This record gives sequence, structure tokens and C-alpha cells, in this order.
Amino acid sequence: MKKQISFGQALATVIGSVIGAGVFFKIGTITSQVGSPSATILVWIIAGIISICSGLTISELSSSLTVNGAIEYLDYSYGHVWGFLFGWAQMIVYFPAQIAALTSIFGQQFIALFNLEGVASKTIAILLVFFLMGINLLGTKVAARMQTVITVLKLIPLALIVGAVFFTKHDPVPLWPITIKAANPVTGMSQGLLSALFAFEGWITVTNLAKEMKNPTRDLTRAIILGLSLVTAVYVLVNYAFMAVLPFKSIMGNANAAYYASMGIFGKLGGKLVTAGILISVYGAANGFMLTGIRTPYILAQANRLPFSDKLGKTSIRTGVPVFAAFLVNAVAIVMILLGNFTVLTDMLVFVMWTFTTLLAIAVIVLRKREPELSRPFKVPLYPVIPLIAILGGAFVVVMTFFIQFNLSVIGLGITLLGLPIYYWKKMR
Repeated sequence: MKKQISFGQALATVIGSVIGAGVFFKIGTITSQVGSPSATILVWIIAGIISICSGLTISELSSSLTVNGAIEYLDYSYGHVWGFLFGWAQMIVYFPAQIAALTSIFGQQFIALFNLEGVASKTIAILLVFFLMGINLLGTKVAARMQTVITVLKLIPLALIVGAVFFTKHDPVPLWPITIKAANPVTGMSQGLLSALFAFEGWITVTNLAKEMKNPTRDLTRAIILGLSLVTAVYVLVNYAFMAVLPFKSIMGNANAAYYASMGIFGKLGGKLVTAGILISVYGAANGFMLTGIRTPYILAQANRLPFSDKLGKTSIRTGVPVFAAFLVNAVAIVMILLGNFTVLTDMLVFVMWTFTTLLAIAVIVLRKREPELSRPFKVPLYPVIPLIAILGGAFVVVMTFFIQFNLSVIGLGITLLGLPIYYWKKMR
């Protein structure tokens, strides 16, 4: 693989992968869970702080370990089986399901925007998968540049909404004192925080690009920290804007709150602006997950841990892209689109992904004790406070998800453990 990804492109991958459709749809869920504008903004801020603390913590690993991403961070810290299981779960379900979900949303919104009655959204979703795969097969530089452009474009509709609210007269949103009007304040805040944290999902995938970055020791850390900080600011400002435009009760539980808020600001043009914003946003997120996702089978195959590793571990001589790995991930994504069960599959892996993210945060403490002399170009500040916040935040998501989505969590864990026979079979050969 060629070192050709800049800091700006890595930053765009973080922002582009995290900000998908959730920025437009989450507010209805969270407001109904916490019951007040002040508590809504608070859970977004807390979720952002936890995510930034997690980013700061794992950035110490990315600057210290000159290996290829989170899979190999787990290898180094705990042993190869842990990295394999993380990569296996990502390869089999996580990345294909994310690509399937995002391209399917794109298909639905595309039909709505252009009034294409009679056109199947699945057809558009599959065509988008092929298009994005084609872009990525042209080369990492092409895909990374497109990610940068799309990330800038996706922020424009959000900036217009926020700017219109802050530069025109609207009723102020009551942010103090903080009130929680849920039937059970503890449960309501916990569920709201969980929903907000889910909206930050996906940033760790940028570590799959470590070996292709021009200066990973410096730039990967900066991209993660700055990216998560900007995402937090976007989520807080956009949610404030929606609540400034619409009566709070009309937002609670309303999946179309963003649409109506934009209509309130821009009139008839507002509805099209939000739909276009969703299209650009999910397009960018889908490309971000494809850019990073097709590298997961490649990383595992490079260590000869998969069947057909000789194929999956190869890159194109001309472009440096793992072609067979790309075909594998996208073939699974297309099957998921056709079956239409990608949402359940995405939910299934939330428990698993957060478990490994929490283990990565714990690894910083493990390595501080085990290898105190390890070169650490970046050290997480306020150690051990920030790692402990990251660990407690991750543990909160894992425990809450396990109890709220018990069946899906167990199935997700089972799918992950199905990788063990393959791991030991390849190890014995």
C-alpha cells in the first residue's frame, strides 16, 4: 500500500463516517427519552465528551504502535485472537451492514427528492454500492479526495440551518436550569445518552488507514481528536437549531423533525434542502465505511488469518487497493440490501464494537504498566482521568445495550465467536 492519505483526508474520513443520517433523525428519539430541551443538549454534550475522551485515549495507541489500525492494536495489547475477532466481526457483519443501511437510506431519499415513483429503492442502493466500489477501486487517493469534498458538502446544509437560526429572530431555547421530564429521570437520561453515543459510532474505522497515511504518528491522532470535537459541535448546534424553530412537543418522537424545522426556516425549499442534506450525508458516510471497511479483510489476510489469504491480502499493483477484499465486503453488503435485514444486523454488532472499543481504551493503561519505556509521541492528557472516562463510557454502552437489546447482543457475540474455529484452523496450518 502507498502512503498517500493526508491529514485533511483522514479528518474528512472521521467526520464523514460519523455524521450520517443520525444528525437528521436522532432528535425525535432523544427528545422523547429525556423530555426537555436542556436535557437534550446535555446528553449530546456528555456523549461528545465521552467520545473525545475515547479518541484521546486510543490516539495514544495510534501514535505509539506503528501497526495497521485497531485490529493490530488489539493484537499487540492482548494477543492475536482478540484482533482477529474484532476484524472478523467487522468484515462479516459490521462494515457490510453499515454500507447496506446507508445506501438503502440514500435510495429511499433519492426517490423522495426526485419523485421517482415505480423505481425500487433497492435498485438505487445497489447501483450506489457499485459506483462507490468503482470509485474506491480507482485508487485510495481518488476515494480519499472524494471523501474530503463530500464531507465539506454535507456540512453546508447543516451550516445553513444553524446559521439561519442564529442570524434570525427565534425564541431562545431554555438551557438552564437543566430539567429532565422523563417518567423515570435516570432511565430517560441513560437511554438518551445511549442514543446520542450511537450517533458517534464509526470514528475508530479511520485507524484502518494508518499504513496509508503520510504521517500516521502525528496526523492520525490529530484527525481523531479534531474530528470528534467538530462532530460534537455540529450535533449540539444542529439540535439547538431544530429546537429553536419547532415547538418542543412537536419534536418529541417525530422522525421528520428536521424536515419540518427546515421548512419553518426556508419554506418549501427547506424540505428539499434537508432531503439533499440527507443524501449527501449518507453518501459520504457510505464512502467512508467503504474506504476503511475494504481494508479489514486485507489486514487479516496479510497476517494469513483468513481462507484465501493469498487473494484477500493482495493489492492492485497500479492503485494499491485491496481488490478482492473490496469485492468480498461489497458482495455481503448487496446480499444484505436484497434481504433487507441490515438494520437488525447493525444493531447486533453495537454491543460487540463497543466492547472492543472499551478494550482498546483499557489497553492504554495495560501498556503504561507493561511497557513504561515504549515511545509515546502522544500521551493522553490528565492520565488516568481521561482513559477512565473513556472506559466508563464504553462500559455504560456495553452494559445498557446488553440489557436493552439482550437477544441482539447475544447473537452479535455468537457471530463474533464463530470466527474462533477459523482462527485456530488457520493457526494450526
